[in-house]
Amino acid sequence: MLNATAYSERFLPRDRPRTKNLPSKMAAQAPTEALKELKVADPSADGKATENNGENGVDDSDDDAEENEGAPGAGGAKKKKKKRKPRKKKKTPTSQTEPPRVMVSQLFPNKSYPKGEEVEYKDDNLYRTTDEEKRHLDNLNSDFLADYREAAEVHRQVRQYAQKVIKPGQSLTEIAETIEDGVRALVGHDGLTEGDGLTAGMGFPCGLSLNHCAAHFTPNAGDKVVLQQSDVMKVDFGVHVNGRIVDSAFTMSFDQKYDNLLNAVRAATNAGIREAGIDARVGEIGGVIQETMESYEIELDGTTYPIKSIRNLTGHNILPYSIHGTKAVPIVKSNDQTKMEEGDVFAIETFGSTGNGYVRDDMQTSHYARKETSGHVDLRLSSAKSLLNVINKNFGSLPFCRRYLDRLGQEKYLLGLNSLVQAGVVEDYPPLVDKKGSYTAQFEHTILIRPTVKEVISRGEDY
Repeated sequence: MLNATAYSERFLPRDRPRTKNLPSKMAAQAPTEALKELKVADPSADGKATENNGENGVDDSDDDAEENEGAPGAGGAKKKKKKRKPRKKKKTPTSQTEPPRVMVSQLFPNKSYPKGEEVEYKDDNLYRTTDEEKRHLDNLNSDFLADYREAAEVHRQVRQYAQKVIKPGQSLTEIAETIEDGVRALVGHDGLTEGDGLTAGMGFPCGLSLNHCAAHFTPNAGDKVVLQQSDVMKVDFGVHVNGRIVDSAFTMSFDQKYDNLLNAVRAATNAGIREAGIDARVGEIGGVIQETMESYEIELDGTTYPIKSIRNLTGHNILPYSIHGTKAVPIVKSNDQTKMEEGDVFAIETFGSTGNGYVRDDMQTSHYARKETSGHVDLRLSSAKSLLNVINKNFGSLPFCRRYLDRLGQEKYLLGLNSLVQAGVVEDYPPLVDKKGSYTAQFEHTILIRPTVKEVISRGEDY
């Protein structure tokens, strides 16, 4: 390899002066006279204008554009600078679409979600409405209230759209997906990535129970059941935000002959809500519900039926990520002396029936939930182990159904799922039915037992 001196002596012409100590950056050299005389052809001569994107701090002002309009190029064409068009700002949505797809957080900036129906406490608890200490406690729960009110607003908007579009002739699968897709869109979490559904989404699967089936039915994959004109359908679904679950249900029918059944159950639910509050005893609430419900009767095809409270179904308290807590609210009179307490969240739900007023397990199971107290269980099946991992990461203790596993891409999971049920790790919830040929109805609201007031968080104009 030659060094620099040897190279210059061997290969540079003898009459060419050698330059020493060249500057390291050629850009720093002053231009020579020859360079000053050099002319560069205008790139606009080929018919293409050059656009200045404002880089390096250059601003595309109107003055610059006017100065360059008359400058001749090499080909005689006039150079005209393009003005940068301002980018259009996306408008913030101000109303919901149909089907609902706009996140409610966009419709209500700064978490300013609508309140539910606020009801003052009575008698010994009336002071709470204006008590400064209780108001302070209430203000400490701002995140709690914002999450619940967001979930409630999602529930209202989705169910009101559903009530408009659900018609006889639709499959139950289509109806369930209409509701569930709406919920996921409005909370902004589709639940398809790991853990996304634990941030916000479905609080439990959309129940669509027909006629004598009172609860816990949602279609599995391949279900062909179609809603009929003569059906009475209970629509029961939950929405959660950060584990705060709003549980609310209503009943739809398409024949006025069922109106008294629906009216009885709606009135019974409202009676239970009216009686609920701090220090209220759940057994006494059940008595008021039963008395209201059973004051109605219904005539169907010439036969009069008493409307009965379904005695083995109850309302319940709700805990974070747990739809059924430790307290129950019976819908018949009982001696249960359990009291409602400040800070509780309850689902007040009532069921009425033209049948026996008692339900039992029947039909194919679709609802499941991981037990919170299952502890460590030695699972032998590898399919059960992998499925439990999917359940833990996507649902936790929230209820799920088979369709939810399908949409996550799970296949051939029934053996593993049944193994988890048998091992006591997962609880199955079969559909609950009264006697065949009878009709059942349900209405339900979630209430917050706040320090200052009782808030019927899921109340809407519809029910």
